[in-house]
Amino acid sequence: MRVALATRGKEAKRHKEQAMKAMILAAGRGERMRPLTDSTPKPLLKVRGQPLIAWHVEALARGGFTDLVVNTAWLGDQIPAYFSSLTGLYASEYRGQALSISYSHEGRDFADALETAGGIARALPRLGEVFWVLAGDVFTPDFEFLQRDVDRFVASDKLAHLWLVPNPDHNLKGDFGLSEEGLALNLPMGSTSMRYTFSTIGLYRKALFKDLPFGNPQGLKTPLAPLLRLAMDNQQVSAELYPGAWTDVGTPARLDELNKTSS
Repeated sequence: MRVALATRGKEAKRHKEQAMKAMILAAGRGERMRPLTDSTPKPLLKVRGQPLIAWHVEALARGGFTDLVVNTAWLGDQIPAYFSSLTGLYASEYRGQALSISYSHEGRDFADALETAGGIARALPRLGEVFWVLAGDVFTPDFEFLQRDVDRFVASDKLAHLWLVPNPDHNLKGDFGLSEEGLALNLPMGSTSMRYTFSTIGLYRKALFKDLPFGNPQGLKTPLAPLLRLAMDNQQVSAELYPGAWTDVGTPARLDELNKTSS
């Protein structure tokens, strides 16, 4: 136990000394959003006047997280082009901190997106031991990316911490359970326990991806859910319920509904 505590203490010190990074997943094709995504990558579709991905960047910057990694594939060159045009604005708006974005161009390197875990594994050389991950196609305008949540996670022995949300109409069965102790649960088929939907927002340790080739040099396509479920079975994933506004912008109808609603 003392060895484990000492290790986590050293990890916390390294974390304090390094800029905390966040990865925004932006490589998907957005098939269900066609024809809107035929000419525009889904994270650049506008909600209430600005691209979906910009809402995330602003929220992360408000929390002090301005060192970002974005993966791209479909129409991927449009995303760095968008942020290049706004770098000055973002740098001046957030406490004088320059926004730093690096890109993992999966489409350029492998001709296609690598799925979630494959994309994260590809970006691992750019990330720290602990990092945020969130999808660029969800809308959650009030979510707060807080340093205290990072510090709590770093001090734990978990491989991931997830934010879950109440189930939307298009995912009524949910994804994962949540124990009274704050553990994410991989509930068996047929379980009557309550499941919640994964918001896509989470904190991760590199160790969760230890069985994948570091940097994913071969471009293996790997989903995230099996890795999380295995870790859950070993009680290595914590979670909490986020009750705020959240939308998976997966169809043109959901996008239209958001844009009809006043901000």
